[in-house]
Amino acid sequence: MARRLEEMLADVPFLDGMGADRLALLAGCASNVHFDAGEVIFREGDRADTFYVVRHGTIAVELHAPARSPMMVETIEAGEVLGWSWLFPPYRTHFDARALSSVRATSFDGTCLREKCDADPSLGYDLMKRFAQVFTERLQWTRLRLLDIYGDGVA
Repeated sequence: MARRLEEMLADVPFLDGMGADRLALLAGCASNVHFDAGEVIFREGDRADTFYVVRHGTIAVELHAPARSPMMVETIEAGEVLGWSWLFPPYRTHFDARALSSVRATSFDGTCLREKCDADPSLGYDLMKRFAQVFTERLQWTRLRLLDIYGDGVA
C-alpha cells in the first residue's frame, strides 16, 4: 500500500517536484480516507493533527458566528490541500470542514510529519514553503472576495 501512496503523491500538484525519497517519507505518514456528502471532517477547536490532499470531491470550509448560520469561506477541491493548523501550536482547528460531496483524500498524520521534519529540517523547510504558497493563494482569494463584497471601501 505504501508504494501505491507514493505513486499517488507523485501526481499531487502541492507536492510537484518533490523527490521520490521525500515522497516515500510522506507516504509513511499517509493513509487514504473517504468522507460521505454532509460528513463533518473537523470542527473549530478540534485537535489539529491531520492535513488532507483532496483527490476527489469538494469540501466546504465554514466559519461560525453567534446567531448566524455557518458561513462558507472556502471550497477545497481535487488537488488542493485542507488543513495547516497541525503545523502551529496549540494545534487546534480554526474553522469547520464539511464534505459537500463524496470525498476521497489522502490524510497525513501531523505528529508523524512534525517528527520527520524535526529529524530532517530541509524536509520541514520544503513543506513550509509549499504551505506558505497555499497561505498566500488563499489570502489573495479572500482579498478578492472582500473586494467583491465591499467594493472600493477595501484597500
